[in-house]
Amino acid sequence: MSMMLFGGSSNPVLTQEVCDYLGISQGKMTATTFSDGETQIEIHENIRGMDVFILQSTSTPVNDHLMQLLIIIDALKRASAKRITAVIPYYGYGRQDRKVKPRVPISAKLVADLITTAGANRVVSMDLHAGQIQGYFNIPVDNLFTAPLLLKHIRENLIDNLVVVSPDAGGVERARAFAKRLEVSLAIIDKRRDAPNVAEAMNIIGEVSGKIAVILDDMVDTAGTLTQAAYALKAKGASQVFACCAHPVLSGPAIERIENAPIDHLVVTNTIPLSETARKCSKIILLSVAQLLGETIKRIYSSNSVSTLFV
Repeated sequence: MSMMLFGGSSNPVLTQEVCDYLGISQGKMTATTFSDGETQIEIHENIRGMDVFILQSTSTPVNDHLMQLLIIIDALKRASAKRITAVIPYYGYGRQDRKVKPRVPISAKLVADLITTAGANRVVSMDLHAGQIQGYFNIPVDNLFTAPLLLKHIRENLIDNLVVVSPDAGGVERARAFAKRLEVSLAIIDKRRDAPNVAEAMNIIGEVSGKIAVILDDMVDTAGTLTQAAYALKAKGASQVFACCAHPVLSGPAIERIENAPIDHLVVTNTIPLSETARKCSKIILLSVAQLLGETIKRIYSSNSVSTLFV
């Protein structure tokens, strides 16, 4: 069974980097739209009986990229692909993973159903907002972590007197794992959220005075949580503030907030391509996940274990 990798329109640079790592050419297809906005996909390769991977982040414009992913999967299925693996570096709608109040949807589950119904046989994602999203699928899911990349960068650039900071209670497990591997202390910010994309940093649990604080989160959207955490850490005596995240959503006023906040650097990965404005931001450092994704694809294709990558 031969392998082929196709890329949607959400992250063409990352798709090409993964193809370069694998030493293969990207599968040829055309993605166009009708005048009313409908997505049209045409596969230009013979994929009958092949092991096919489609790389597409459901990043902004989220609904367009999600719909394109579903239609590509359907096209691959109807072209008689042997196995279809949806490689989704950033899983959109992941924040809507449970009912937090009456009469609201669990959109992360709905998206899982759509991907499965479209014809995907397997899903690969990175740093899912909540681990239970894996259970929303009735097909195998590999949830990779950007931790090795971020840890490597921290060890090479930040050495002494560190404290890892979780910006909210939900990220404590992630931050604790980071702190343990770096052998440093942990701090937690007690945050109150009154509305979506609106956050207010409250109390800091842990000692940060005189230390280099490293804020760790899975994503940065409007940067409200991140920047308020930075101000709170500085107010409590942190000598420097750095931040790391897997998914640079960076919508709305995010870049302006980051530029004005007491953050030395924000380290992100390319699960989502940076906007032109974000690329110009001197505080943002970009790391590539291409090698990690490429190695995962290689192991899935050859039926080898990917568990050693879940670190």
